[in-house]
Formats: sequence, structure tokens, C-alpha cells
Amino acid sequence: MSKDPNAIFADFVARKKLKMTPQRRRILEVFLSEEGHVTSEELYQKVKREYDSIGQATVYRTLKLLADSGLAKAVEFGDGAMRYEILYGQSHHDHLICESCGVNVEVVDPAIERLQEEVARRHGFRLTAHKLYLYGICPDCQKKASGKG
Repeated sequence: MSKDPNAIFADFVARKKLKMTPQRRRILEVFLSEEGHVTSEELYQKVKREYDSIGQATVYRTLKLLADSGLAKAVEFGDGAMRYEILYGQSHHDHLICESCGVNVEVVDPAIERLQEEVARRHGFRLTAHKLYLYGICPDCQKKASGKG
């Protein structure tokens, strides 16, 4: 049976010779309760409601630790904001991103995954990881642009 995220993070922090503080534990809990993608600022605002004395730098550093531990992944959708998504217990997915409103849709498509593997093989690569971001205009923004929404 695999470890739960709290144990994984506590072990990782200990290996880094750091302490598993109540603040780090709460940041982890709030992060794991998030749906989708969150910036350090958004997470800071949520954690600050409970820990008024917590600093933004603590949240940022903890998010970096979460990413380094393999529980989170940093993603950047082209708007300059670094976001984090839960990696623990999640299957691989790609992203559709609206260039107008910024909406982000996670997609899983086995055909795309097979094609990426095939392209890598054709070029002699063994894939170790990949990110696929597809940019366009979402249906809502298309309607607004055409005056039908």
C-alpha cells in the first residue's frame, strides 16, 4: 500500500533536514483540497484565513517543496503566472487553454498519448516526461466574439 501524501511530505521534509511545521502541514492540507490549478498567492490567501501570521514566502517555499517531493507540479499557461496542480494520485493529462479568458480544461486522450510516443520513437527518443498545452478560444469566448452570447 502506498503512503498517504502527509507521510510522503513528512518523509521528504525530514530527508531535507527540515521540520514538518504546523504551517507546512496546513499548507499541504489546503493545497490537497484545491481543485484544478492554484497560484502561490491564491493558496496564501486561503491559508492566511486560518494562520494570520503566516508569510507569503512560507507558502511559496512550501509549494516548491511540494513540487520537489513529487506531490505537486508547477505549470505555466503562458500568462506569466506559475500555478501548481496536485500530482499525487492523478493520472497524466494535457491542457486546453483559452487565450481570451484563461479557462483551462484538463484533457486525457489515449490517441494523443500514443502519437507522442510514436513521434518520440521515430526520432530515436525514449520519453521520460512531457507537457502538452493547446491554446485557442473556448466556446464561450467564441460566442461573445461573434455577438451571439
